[in-house]
Formats: sequence, structure tokens, C-alpha cells
Amino acid sequence: MSAIDFTVLRQDGATAARLGSLTTPHGRIDTPIFMPVGTQATVKAMTPEELREIGAQIILANTYHLYIRPGHELVARMGGLHRFMHWSGPILTDSGGFQVFSLGELRKISEEGVKFQSHLDGSYHFITPESAVAIQEALGGDIIMCFDECPPYPADYSYVRKSMELTTRWARRCKEAKRRGDQALFGIVQGGMHRDLRERSIADLCEIGFDGYALGGLSVGEEKPLMYEIMAACGPCLPTGQPRYVMGIGAPEDLIEGINAGFDMFDCVMPTRNARNGMLFTSFGRLNIKGAVYAEDRQPIDPECGCYVCKHYSRAYLRHLFRAGEILAARLNTYHNLFYYLSLMAGARAAIGSGTFARFRREFYAKRQGPTTGE
Repeated sequence: MSAIDFTVLRQDGATAARLGSLTTPHGRIDTPIFMPVGTQATVKAMTPEELREIGAQIILANTYHLYIRPGHELVARMGGLHRFMHWSGPILTDSGGFQVFSLGELRKISEEGVKFQSHLDGSYHFITPESAVAIQEALGGDIIMCFDECPPYPADYSYVRKSMELTTRWARRCKEAKRRGDQALFGIVQGGMHRDLRERSIADLCEIGFDGYALGGLSVGEEKPLMYEIMAACGPCLPTGQPRYVMGIGAPEDLIEGINAGFDMFDCVMPTRNARNGMLFTSFGRLNIKGAVYAEDRQPIDPECGCYVCKHYSRAYLRHLFRAGEILAARLNTYHNLFYYLSLMAGARAAIGSGTFARFRREFYAKRQGPTTGE
């Protein structure tokens, strides 16, 4: 029996977009949903109360980083991630696969698992599919992920095929290693930018059987049209009655296209990382708050936004905070960016519910003025 329950409430008539309800041991989630990334058991610059205030329903924590510091055993002794970080809602933990493989020359892949050096102190570690599951069980998230290999882009077909096959074998081992009945396990679809390999990966994972399915290996350097093509091709191949998750894609247009392709869950560090770098997301595109054009601008970030920041602070003040290196700049920018993302998801859900997602998507693009303003 699965630890989660997922129901498709409505399918948009003109697209593959769907409205859903995902129930977990720590609460219900309305989908489609964006998950703010709390890499080290914290969404940078935000308190759990603020996350709730802006509409966050589930957050993502990073297995690799928490394994390295403070250690999953410590988190378990402290009562698990929910208690440790004072977040009562659902949590998804990734397997750490992407982070391990991004270490490049600091890691070595074998059939058994991956040997790698810590990015902090250079110490050696070895993670297998079994230990990846054990670490996530100690952390205590509601949804845990299979350990996978994320191939680079570009990569030759033969390498991607072997990588995909290894990911499938590891997925089977992850399922066999799982012990806790109160956690859902998602399989991760690999196969690079090759549709036939993606379809084979999906078929193999479905044969093993998981509580949900995720697309990995996207947003790794490929062109946007290719990313969207892969999402559109994979969506119809996945089970309709289980949640579909695209890992690590994060530009607003990526989320819109993911929803359009029939996916339910998304995560990315983009809104939080960009906030700390002065890049803000708005209904009309991206705004670089560092720009001199905002030095005496009395307007809010986005006149159409109803967040706390846009209600109380001017672009001029936010520019001043950023240029002065004030901590408040990161806090306010992050608050706004995450509010924008979560509001975009809420708008998409409302549009799907009323059967108007195709129009919502057209209007989203019509309002945007280009990638960046204020440079």
C-alpha cells in the first residue's frame, strides 16, 4: 500500500494539463505545485512560517548535503527533518544522485554505487542505492527518490543507454531496500535527449512499480525546445493515476510547459538563487534590481503582485539594500520570487479547474517583455 494518495480532479480539455490532489502523511498538496528547495534543511532566507504565508505546500531537502552535514544520523536523533527544521508540511528528499554526479572528477561510478569526495573537506564516501534509501529513511521525508545516474549533455547514445540501464537496476535495488511504510518512493526516468531511451526507461520503471515517477536529466545544458520536446513525449507514457514530477527545471516558462505536458510537481533553486543575485521574477518578465534605472523608482517590483514586499517596498529601496550588501535584500527578494512562483502555480490550477489553461498559457507569454529588464 502506498504512503500517498493521488487523485486527478480534472483534465484540461485543450491540453494535457491536469488538476490533482496529493495526500501525504504530513498533509495534502494541490497540484500542479512548485516545491521551494531547502537544500540544507532550510529554504534560504525564509522561515517556515513565511513559506506557509506565501502558499508553500511542500518543500524539497537535499540528501547529499544533509548526509555530508550535519549527518542523517543526527537528523534522525533529532526527530527527523520535520521536527529538526520546524516544518510540519510534506517534504520530498532527492536521492543525492544529481549532486554526486555534478562533482565530476571527484566521483567514480561502478555497478555497486558511487565513490566520491566531499566538496567540504575532501573526505571519501561511498553511496549505493541501498544506502541512499537508508539515508532518506533516516531523514524522514514523505516522498523519497531512487538513486540514479544523471548523464551529461551532450553525451553519445551508447553512454546514455548504459547510464539509463544502470539507473533502472539501481531503481530495482532501491525498491527492494525500502523498509518504511510511511514514505512514498518515486522512480526517476533517465535516457538523456533520446525519446526511445526515455520510453524504455518509463516502461522498465513501471514494470518495477513505484508510487510516482520523475523525469531526471533535464535542464543540464540542452536547448529549451529540446527540453520541452522530451517532456511532451514522456508525459503520455507515464501512468495517469500517479504523480508526475520534473526535477530541477525552474524558469517560469519551463513550469508552464511542464504543466502543459501533464506534469504535477516541480522544483528548482532558481527563484531563491536568483533572488540573492538581484534577479526578480515578475508577470512581465525578469527584472534586474541592480540596474541604475531603479535608483529613484518608487514602484513596487511588480505592480500586479500582491506579496508583502510589493505592498511595502519600492524598487529604489530594494536596489539600495542589494548594493549595500544588506541581508534584508536577500530576504525580501526571496520572499517575492517564491511568492511569484507559488502564485503562478495557483493561477495555473485555477485555469485548469475552469478549463481555460490554454488561454492562461497564451496570456502568460503575451505579458512578458523579454528575459531581463533594468540592465
